[in-house]
Amino acid sequence: MPLKFSLRLYARLASLTALIILLCIVLFVGINSVRSQFWHERFSEPLLRWLASSSSPEQQYHWLAPRHDFGVSDARRLSLSPVIQERLGYGQVVVAENALGYRFLVAGPRGQVLYFQASQPYRDIAIATAQVLRVNLNAADPGEREAAAELLSAGLNVGVQSVQDPQTLLAKGMLDHVYQRGLAFYQDHGEGKVLIRLSDGELIQVDLPAPFNPWAWPVILLLLVASGGALTLALVYVLRNLDSSLRTVESVAVRIARGDMSARVEAREESIVSRLVTAFNGMAEHIQRLVNVQSEMIHAVSHELRTPVARIRFGVQMIEGCQGQEALQKQLDGIDDDIQELDELIDEILTFARLEQGGPVFALTEASLIDIVGQVVEEQQRVKPELSIEIDMDETTEQLALADLEPRYMHRAIQNLVGNAGHYAAGRVLVRCRIDEDHCRIDVEDDGPGIPEEDWSKVFTAFARLDNSRTRDSGGYGLGLSIVRRILYWHNGQAFISRSNSLGGACFSLVWPRKNNNFSIESRQDFL
Repeated sequence: MPLKFSLRLYARLASLTALIILLCIVLFVGINSVRSQFWHERFSEPLLRWLASSSSPEQQYHWLAPRHDFGVSDARRLSLSPVIQERLGYGQVVVAENALGYRFLVAGPRGQVLYFQASQPYRDIAIATAQVLRVNLNAADPGEREAAAELLSAGLNVGVQSVQDPQTLLAKGMLDHVYQRGLAFYQDHGEGKVLIRLSDGELIQVDLPAPFNPWAWPVILLLLVASGGALTLALVYVLRNLDSSLRTVESVAVRIARGDMSARVEAREESIVSRLVTAFNGMAEHIQRLVNVQSEMIHAVSHELRTPVARIRFGVQMIEGCQGQEALQKQLDGIDDDIQELDELIDEILTFARLEQGGPVFALTEASLIDIVGQVVEEQQRVKPELSIEIDMDETTEQLALADLEPRYMHRAIQNLVGNAGHYAAGRVLVRCRIDEDHCRIDVEDDGPGIPEEDWSKVFTAFARLDNSRTRDSGGYGLGLSIVRRILYWHNGQAFISRSNSLGGACFSLVWPRKNNNFSIESRQDFL
């Protein structure tokens, strides 16, 4: 579950990142599309208005037609859209993109439309502007050329300056090209320049506005603001959900602190704090169980202590009236038995309390399970010589005798089961031991009356006693099987009950991993 949630979280972060990148790309393309059209209109506007100002531009500037598809035509013949026609009616310069590049349009003389086709707008507009400038400067008188140059510079929105030292252009390789064709286009530090040669041999340099820059700082700033805004909104959304989830956990914690031990946080499968909710609910379950166990222990202990204490008090009173040494010794022996019973009860309670803690009370080591089973059977056989207590193990078990366990506590668990079976067996107890490469299993069976199936869920509950076959008359305090269950829990295993197929009585089973090297307390989420 944690890995699945982490993958979902990372997938969402990746999706959010991709979405923001896509948003930036869409904004970048959209904004630059509008900027590009606006820039091309502004860049071409001086030239087109200069051409349109002529009474007969197609004749006066006919030399533009072969290269640039330049001319004047009726709007209907050009198949212009209503929007373009409306903009032309307002006197605007319009740029229409087509298969050949860009077509620049402006309202011409006599209500017609002047058009100019360019495959490379920046270069073609620059060269056409330089050609118009050269023609007009060649037509001007030498004495008026400077004034004409200023007029053309202002009208065409370009810089015009005479080249005083042509040798400075040799590095650019421009002179040969200019002398052959009359002009040359080149770029210097990103800005377009055109070098033209007039009829008298004078060289003129035309400086053009900078070309369209899609990475202008306002665009970058807008993209940063847009992406930052999207991230901020996403962060606010996530933090609000996180705050809401944490407030829910806080409210449940307050309810638990006020005594409502049944309060739980509603689990949300895809919540960002789902792991916290799972851990919190597990902790709450554990606390509730500990509180219930404590309450049950207090009630049970008070009940269990009352009987031996009452017998001790009665025995002390009887000592005062004892006649003879034999009667006195009998009372003293009874008091000693009651004290021994109290000592055993206290030992059971302390063991159970230690095993009910929230952390492990022992460390697992490699030990021989066969030796432990043999020792338990030998001890119990001495205590109950009237019973037949047998061990059943196969050859594989004998070869794989070593397992990860805590010898003292595992000895206690097996002893509790064998001793419990001895209380109710008619004459025979069977301890079956099976070990394979992965697991260890101990089955303790007896030929007694057994336990009804409806009571199987109760036998491992602390201080629980069954009313039918296994009664109070057999002794015990109702903690033995609870201790067994907790010992197996800390071995990362389970204890359960079934019916013995071979002997007919009860069958208690212990199952746990043979190797617990990778076991850690943090991995246990199932508080029993």
